[in-house]
Amino acid sequence: MRYNDRLTVADLLQVMADMTVAGNEFVSSSQLVGVTGSSKDAIKRMLAKLVLSGHVEITGKARATRYRLLASNAPVVPEQPATPKPTSAISTDAGPRWSAASLQLRQQLTRPVMARTPVTYRREFVDNYKPNETFLLTPELAEELAGLGHLTGRFPAGTFARKVLEQLLIDLSWSSSHLEGNRYTLPDTEKLFKSGAAATDSDAIMLLNHKAAIEFIVEAVPLQGLNARLVCNVHAILMHDLLVDATSLGTIRTQVVNISGSTYIPPQVPAVLEEMFERIIVKAQRIKNPLEAAFFLWVNLAYLQTFEDGNKRVSRIAANIPLMLYNQAPLSFLDVDREDYALAMMGVYEACDVSMAIDLFEWTYRRSQTKYAAVAGALDAPDPFRVKYRDALSEAVGAVVRRRQPMEEAIAALDLPAEDAPRFQELLAQELNILADFNCARYRLGMKETQAWIDEGRPIR
Repeated sequence: MRYNDRLTVADLLQVMADMTVAGNEFVSSSQLVGVTGSSKDAIKRMLAKLVLSGHVEITGKARATRYRLLASNAPVVPEQPATPKPTSAISTDAGPRWSAASLQLRQQLTRPVMARTPVTYRREFVDNYKPNETFLLTPELAEELAGLGHLTGRFPAGTFARKVLEQLLIDLSWSSSHLEGNRYTLPDTEKLFKSGAAATDSDAIMLLNHKAAIEFIVEAVPLQGLNARLVCNVHAILMHDLLVDATSLGTIRTQVVNISGSTYIPPQVPAVLEEMFERIIVKAQRIKNPLEAAFFLWVNLAYLQTFEDGNKRVSRIAANIPLMLYNQAPLSFLDVDREDYALAMMGVYEACDVSMAIDLFEWTYRRSQTKYAAVAGALDAPDPFRVKYRDALSEAVGAVVRRRQPMEEAIAALDLPAEDAPRFQELLAQELNILADFNCARYRLGMKETQAWIDEGRPIR
């Protein structure tokens, strides 16, 4: 049940009791926000009251703070639980609704690093995966998401991404950079892209590199498909001017890397890295469902840590490659919480457990699909202003081209409403700028007279 702002202290106690029954004795305020849909401030106020009243105890500090329902207030676990709780995530505005498996994994991962066992790369996570026979997402979920996000009709690969490219460039560049700690806001990112200004700091470089990488795959993927060299180029673009050694761009790393805050030790032998990188790409190429392929690439490229730096960035961009090939809605990771993302990745790193990653992926893809379907639909719909002034536009173009009438006079002769005149002038200027002998018939102009006007330098004054 989602409580949002209607949550009471009694409700919160019941939620914590239910989570205790499910095996999650220690919970964070973020978990409670995700389960209840209430605000973080409201949850923390209620938790403070419950701690003072002796119903809940608090352990840890800062981000490691956890809350536990005291035994005297904890529920009795029934011998035979009723209908099992759903294990898949449910899309909400507040964030993913974590499954029982995810909550249990989160509890393990939020223990101090010293209390967790160091682990190395397990190549069987990839070796044992058989495309279209074994699955990371459930087949039902993969099919559902693919059905939601598919662009209907027969179009060339990459059509969906091109239709929403302007919005995708901002959303994916910002969200991916934000997950790396970038300090730019979303409006600042939009301003940076629209201004065309040169980068003045590392955060701006990161954002502009993301933009360039997305533009690259939109152009390259329909022609090249998914391949190792393309992914290496994505890395080179993303990390341009961000790595001290330029020879590390797009190449298998030879440096030792460590994952901050994790007990995971990535593979360090270049030959193993190259072998597993190629194997990941080949297996992803063979996956028929684009959502399964996107998820497979996302978690495995991050897990392997192929490159010296920027591996998670590469994995987020690369996850969009299968989606582009099958004209699926792109994946922007917009509004994903940094801590949720870090823990989802850590679950893969330390346990090869994709529970949290699945819940996060489902939630963020549903949000992406809804947004970009709406953006694409808005672009497909005829512009009401153009429809309203369709005949007037044709008349004005004819006056300028055929009679060499100045554009201002052509507009004045139409006697347009004062509030519409500026926009009409902008529209007319755009149309005159792209007018050519191969598209002039729509304005009932001849090819020779149109070309003569163009040869005169497109006079509009």
